[in-house]
Amino acid sequence: MSWLESHRSRRIAVTLAGVLCLAGITGGCFHPLYGDPSLTGGPAIAPALANVDVSQIPAVAGSPEARVAVETRNQLLFDLRGGAEQPTAPTHRLSTRMTSTRLSVIVDPISGLADVENYGLNVYFTLLDIKTGRPVMTGQTFARVSFSDPGLAQRFARQRGMRDAENRAAKEIADNIRARLASYFVAGT
Repeated sequence: MSWLESHRSRRIAVTLAGVLCLAGITGGCFHPLYGDPSLTGGPAIAPALANVDVSQIPAVAGSPEARVAVETRNQLLFDLRGGAEQPTAPTHRLSTRMTSTRLSVIVDPISGLADVENYGLNVYFTLLDIKTGRPVMTGQTFARVSFSDPGLAQRFARQRGMRDAENRAAKEIADNIRARLASYFVAGT
């Protein structure tokens, strides 16, 4: 074995030892967000999220936004509680307000009708501490989803596509809010 080969082997061994040492040091800093708190010593996320009371989302009765508001609230309730009943003594209250948008993205040049549309939800939310009545977190999130418009001959398919887009946007909003609430309960931010 030549001097160059032994030097290269030693350098690789030292580099590998350094990498393993750094992995051991930083491995203790990792804390999974939804992990078992008994293993990591951190706060339990699931009970904290389950103790959030989700207020009704204001929308004009009978409007298309009213159905989306109910769908968004239902998605939030399922994401936060997993289908369990409302807590007897909630610790926080989540208030939301939303606006929706619709935009024609692709228009058929012959008929002048939209072929692809975007549906958007903009949601502003506030998390209140029920004990103090003070807001502990505010934020906003949005969702943009697209759907195809099959034209005038298939109006029910168009309505179903629009409803599916609204449901996908509501689910995306609920997932975003759940992630931000979980971050708040773990890190306080």
